[in-house]
Amino acid sequence: MNAITATDLTKRFDGTVVVDQLDLVVPRGTVYGFLGPNGAGKTTTMRMLTTLTRPTSGSATIMGEPITDRDAVRSSIGYLPEDPPVFDELTGREQLEYYARLRDIPEETANKRINGWLDRFDLRGDSAKRIEAYSKGMRQKIGLIQALLHEPDVVFLDEPTSGLDPRAARTVLDVLAKVADEGHTVFLSTHILSVVEELADLVGVLYQGRIVEEGDPEALTGTLEAAEGSTLEDVFLSVTTDHSAPVVGE
Repeated sequence: MNAITATDLTKRFDGTVVVDQLDLVVPRGTVYGFLGPNGAGKTTTMRMLTTLTRPTSGSATIMGEPITDRDAVRSSIGYLPEDPPVFDELTGREQLEYYARLRDIPEETANKRINGWLDRFDLRGDSAKRIEAYSKGMRQKIGLIQALLHEPDVVFLDEPTSGLDPRAARTVLDVLAKVADEGHTVFLSTHILSVVEELADLVGVLYQGRIVEEGDPEALTGTLEAAEGSTLEDVFLSVTTDHSAPVVGE
């Protein structure tokens, strides 16, 4: 069973096609790097796969469950959007404890996991402060912990290193590598191509709502005519630069 499948997945907003008959297969235990310029449809795709946005047509499954079954899908996924869903009036610890209760994680287990994650992201000393006083990077850390706290089969991450200093970003990359090694699936959208080159087993480049290039990073860099010394950035620019028509939706 694959972790993620999509067949002809399509989303239109007011007649504008944002995601166009997307076909996708992501095996379990894979880190999938989802790339594309602003407006390509990446966030819309992730919102459909996480049941937050209904597709106009087509279908998709997460761990074998159709995305029309929202409860079944949500029980097996974690999601970190670019703007983490946190409550400013709560402390960092209260936010995580609240989320643990929503996920029906036993209190003792939740406390152990929360303390471990707070230590790992160097947030224990700030966990009693209200989130309204947190920097963007600190909010991002809380959002990532929240996405991983219930140990989901599939985790969707939209710009997970946004706002993080180099040390914290390094910690995030190490965590994601470990998560994948343990058999979980990571669906990762980012503009930082070096992150994708380091972590991804598979890469898909989305442009104007369609995947225009897909494969493992090494194979993709060998597709260019001047393959020697090519980077993932070269591939990205090659398949997204020749077209100039604007696209609505991100």
